[in-house]
Amino acid sequence: MNKLLEAGEKAVKQSLRLRKGEKFLLVTDKDKMEIAEAFAYWAKKVGAESTTYLMTETLRPITQPTRLFTQMAENANAIAYMLDARIEEKPFRGYMVKTGMEHGRICMMPGLTREMMERLVNIDFKAMDLFTQKVIKALKDADDVLVENPEGTRIRFSVKGRKWANDNGDISRKGMHGNLPAGECFTAPVEETFSGKLVIRLIDDKLGRGVMEFEKGRLVSASGKGIAAILQNIGKDETGRIIGEFGIGTNRKARITANMLEAEKAYGTAHFAIGDSYGLGKNASPHHYDALVDKVTIQAKGNLIAKEGRLLL
Repeated sequence: MNKLLEAGEKAVKQSLRLRKGEKFLLVTDKDKMEIAEAFAYWAKKVGAESTTYLMTETLRPITQPTRLFTQMAENANAIAYMLDARIEEKPFRGYMVKTGMEHGRICMMPGLTREMMERLVNIDFKAMDLFTQKVIKALKDADDVLVENPEGTRIRFSVKGRKWANDNGDISRKGMHGNLPAGECFTAPVEETFSGKLVIRLIDDKLGRGVMEFEKGRLVSASGKGIAAILQNIGKDETGRIIGEFGIGTNRKARITANMLEAEKAYGTAHFAIGDSYGLGKNASPHHYDALVDKVTIQAKGNLIAKEGRLLL
């Protein structure tokens, strides 16, 4: 068995935990077809009924589903989404998450590559889950979190009363949404407490230094080519400028790359998203853009949680 099939087995049996008779929808493009085939191979082995939807380049960028696609998505028990990541397709990805959770469960893998699948899905999910739980415990209900880095990041906020999500690879039950590769915990900061400056390494698959400044949860100024492209796409929609997420990467095999799907999982990094809070905060939006901050020092509840990118738990 090659490494891709091994990773496919873990994805189908340990993450999605597909069962006999379940309806499984694979949404892929041409470049990800070999990954889709690995999923389909194991889905067939466990007795699930698989349907593969190939998104042709002539249909892209896609922002809204067709009527026939809507029927397939709403009737699926589980969905695996693996199109490459494009800013213009954020509304469609938002639709996929919402529909997948409402009618079944969904694994989002925008921009996944074969190399990432082989390296980041063939891991010890249990050990990662236990460590991620430690990180959540250290930060849960903290009313004063301070995140800094040597580049000039200094942001303060509260997460008191906010629910945390453990992206540990378990996408086995109806209503669940997660990523592969997995390996992060995240919540939504209390919006009105979120003020300060982020100096970021990457935003939504765009490498390059950028600066984002917030006042009471709203982005008030920004600089950097990647951020400029994001703000152009947001346009006048104010919901796209509200803080929606704070997360910490816990996958020891993940690296900082141009692919945010992997970069946000990189061990000891932090990421912040503007836009939708995935129901963890007050903000609902068709937008959601993650920004990565590396070499972070994090303080919460009077304790040092991380120092310059090294988690102290």
